[in-house]
Amino acid sequence: MSDTDAAPGKVVVNRAMSLDGFIAGPDNAMDWVIEHGVEYSFPEVVQATGAMLAGRVTYEVGKRMSGGDTDYDGGPLFVLTHRPPDEPEHGVTFLTCDLAEAVATARGAAGGKNLEILGADLAGQCLQRGFVDEVLVYVLPVLLGDGVRFSTSGLGRINLEPLSNTQSGPVTMLRFRVRK
Repeated sequence: MSDTDAAPGKVVVNRAMSLDGFIAGPDNAMDWVIEHGVEYSFPEVVQATGAMLAGRVTYEVGKRMSGGDTDYDGGPLFVLTHRPPDEPEHGVTFLTCDLAEAVATARGAAGGKNLEILGADLAGQCLQRGFVDEVLVYVLPVLLGDGVRFSTSGLGRINLEPLSNTQSGPVTMLRFRVRK
């Protein structure tokens, strides 16, 4: 096994965004993402993903969008929360530890593949702490006018290096490396 083969996967912020910079509409509406995500996909991203770490709000929105189905294609799902549910949920591990431990736990479960970070607040915290290697943005051809912004207030400056852009139908995926 070469050194490259032994290298752990990357920590990747992965999100869809409207052209005007929103990752969710008013009341966390995400129907506009589903309209484009089903028909136009990037299977190489799913294949490179070994686990996902989401914040509680993002998890609840995703669960609502999927009709309660908690089976995901991106490997084990971890949810960092201050309020774990009373009853366990199939296929989901709820974490109540600090951010560094949550990232380490989920990254360990990724089996050398990428760990995807989902959710604006959690992604902002991970970016601020220097945990993120790459940012993937799926720009969708829609203007929402209001909703949840791409980055949270107070994030500060994060320098990125463009790596690639890929088109699938009307969806453009932008990939950036986080400069550390």
